[in-house]
Amino acid sequence: MIQHDPACQKELSPNAKKLSFHELKSLVKSWRILFHCFRYREAALLTYDLSLLSKPLLLALTLKGLSFRKAYWSDRKGNYQTITIRLLGALFWQWAQDFLQKKSFLKSMVQTLETFPKRPRQTQLDLSRRPVYLRTDFCFGLQSGGSIGHIAGVLNHLALAPRQPPLFLTNDPIPTTSSNIETYIIRPERRFWDFIELSSFAFNATFFKKAVEYIGENSPSFIYQRYSLNNFSGVELSQRYRVPLVLEYNGSEVWVSRNWGGALKYEKLSQNIERQNLHSANLIVVVSQPLKDELTTLGIESSKILVNPNGVNPEIYSPSVNGSRIREKIGSTIVLGFIGTFGKWHGAEVLVDSFGQLLQENPGYKKNVKLFMIGDGLTMPLVKKKAAEWNLSESVIFTGTVPQDQGPLYLAACDILVSPHVPNRDGSAFFGSPTKLFEYMAMGKGIVASSLNQISEILRHDDSAWMVTPGDSKSLKNGLKTLIEDPAKRERLGRTARQEVLRHHTWSSHTQKILDRLQDLYT
Repeated sequence: MIQHDPACQKELSPNAKKLSFHELKSLVKSWRILFHCFRYREAALLTYDLSLLSKPLLLALTLKGLSFRKAYWSDRKGNYQTITIRLLGALFWQWAQDFLQKKSFLKSMVQTLETFPKRPRQTQLDLSRRPVYLRTDFCFGLQSGGSIGHIAGVLNHLALAPRQPPLFLTNDPIPTTSSNIETYIIRPERRFWDFIELSSFAFNATFFKKAVEYIGENSPSFIYQRYSLNNFSGVELSQRYRVPLVLEYNGSEVWVSRNWGGALKYEKLSQNIERQNLHSANLIVVVSQPLKDELTTLGIESSKILVNPNGVNPEIYSPSVNGSRIREKIGSTIVLGFIGTFGKWHGAEVLVDSFGQLLQENPGYKKNVKLFMIGDGLTMPLVKKKAAEWNLSESVIFTGTVPQDQGPLYLAACDILVSPHVPNRDGSAFFGSPTKLFEYMAMGKGIVASSLNQISEILRHDDSAWMVTPGDSKSLKNGLKTLIEDPAKRERLGRTARQEVLRHHTWSSHTQKILDRLQDLYT
């Protein structure tokens, strides 16, 4: 069984083999998949939504090749499809049509970009009207993570009276958004899914057409888009309604793909789309100073860039949250906690190395100190491998993906919270503003964190956190030991961190800064 979506669970027989989708991709890329051909009675793929499967022809052929009898895929909604010769034929026909249209489609994309102005057009701002928030990432089925917290944080506070609640146009539901926000789901069409970059390009036309239907003829106050790879829907809608475009820019998606993802086949076109968004936006909201510095070197006017670190809802993330139910299952005297989507910049593997060293040097900790790893993601296989190398099976607890609204309960079960972020491998400045950082601060717990760019600006050593050298497992180990041995210090640091986040880093103040800057630009 291939599990493409962690939320899809199925009872397996004792002899069944279960693979994550990342493990399947690794087998295919290394050609080791050949050793599994026609080896299994049944091959199944469990995914989030069958209509959103990327590379469906290759996936279907792979599943069919694994089984000598039955192959099928199913999704979270209960949709089920047996992979038959007829289905393979239909998938091949779609692949062939898309392949033949690739060249003309890419040419049309370039021509569309050439019609956009190089500077923002004249627009009008009327904050008495409702804003429109666009979410266009090709990430589906997310249950938790920093992006979820950011989207919900801004949306929910745009919805507060006396303003009109925003219209939320998204390609997938987002957990923890307010129920009074009018929301419409705009799905990509089944086109170019075997050529996933082309599918994201094609989504622009689909999204724009449906967005105009939902917005209608009454102009919104402004368009707010969380920038995503290959998307320029916000630019088109801003021009269509002659209203400001507020672009939330969390970093170059081209850079992210190059350094943390896979190489882009059409990188130049993706980069042109990224630059077009930046030049067309009336206001660009970035989460850190390094991002503003990056944009000004590209020729973006400094006056239209707002540095606005991430935030937290301190009523949801609070010392009053009761995590005793989860803590009872962990036991232990001291619990070290980490929460995240296990990205390459999170440093989760460094944390496991540090914890292994800590227990090796302090054998007495083995019985009363646990490491609580909350979440799942790309680096989890490496993290688990490190844990096995240090023989930490009794000392590290992996929760798997936890729903966004359950996150505070898991953090409340911890005594010390860890933010072990690592520097960018290419030597560029760390441009992140980790949402976990503000969630940790709001919980009022002792924090051990990497002294890295914005993290070291938000937190002060031995005042609101214990700061350590980024990527240095020995420094992190010593930081962990310092707070393990000193409960009073943990309490003092946590209290100060909570006060700091209440003063400066709530989603309420974050959203208000955006509205204030927007008004300033049009005054």
